[in-house]
Amino acid sequence: MARDYDHEGGDALGHKYAYGFDFEVMHPYMLRSFSPFFNNGNLLELGSYRGDFTERLTACFDEITCVEASKDALKIAADRMGDRVTFVHGRFEDVVLEQRFNNIVLTHVLEHLDDPILVLQRINNEWLAKGGRLFLVCPNANAPSRQIAVKMGLIDHNAAITKAESEHGHRITYSFDTLERDVRRSGLKIIHRSGVFFKALANYQWDRLLRTDIISPEYLEGCYMLGQQYPDLCSSIFLLCESGVQAP
Repeated sequence: MARDYDHEGGDALGHKYAYGFDFEVMHPYMLRSFSPFFNNGNLLELGSYRGDFTERLTACFDEITCVEASKDALKIAADRMGDRVTFVHGRFEDVVLEQRFNNIVLTHVLEHLDDPILVLQRINNEWLAKGGRLFLVCPNANAPSRQIAVKMGLIDHNAAITKAESEHGHRITYSFDTLERDVRRSGLKIIHRSGVFFKALANYQWDRLLRTDIISPEYLEGCYMLGQQYPDLCSSIFLLCESGVQAP
């Protein structure tokens, strides 16, 4: 059955596709995690959604190409970014790109794909330039917020896909072992692994707290630093990859 990417990217009753926590907390800390490893040159963002993270990337790169499957999200992003970014409407499984890239960003996207290994193979075989790097981030099945949800009886196990996640197109909930498995199967080489932001609360709980004075910048910094010490307990897991063995 054909997927409706516009519908999957929309908000639904009782839950959102993306939260303030994503935009205000995770995006800055993801960029901070990536920045020491950026190559000079161009960048490809696979899954730009409405351009929120794209806009942060423009502070680091002059040449950015974004591929997005949702026409609605792409239009919002293109209207927002103007001619600062090249936008391509298409699916990662069959889009044609005429160049290779020094940096490729794939954040909170792989878990949406029907064939994640195929897309990782395309990154390895077709899109990474020599010496290029893939910045791969996925929600973490073992985040304390999910483990607490298991103990509360809200989900059956850490990697369960919730009804809301399913409506938004999630196909898998990765942990380090399953994410590293798929990366290895694609032929990519992992050169660094880390986590982004220790997280014990659900996104909607974070959004409520962020509207108060309870959460200070120092507390956010503490959660980020703790996540560096305990990556398996972070909100998201981060793998930095380079081209490895090319699939036939």
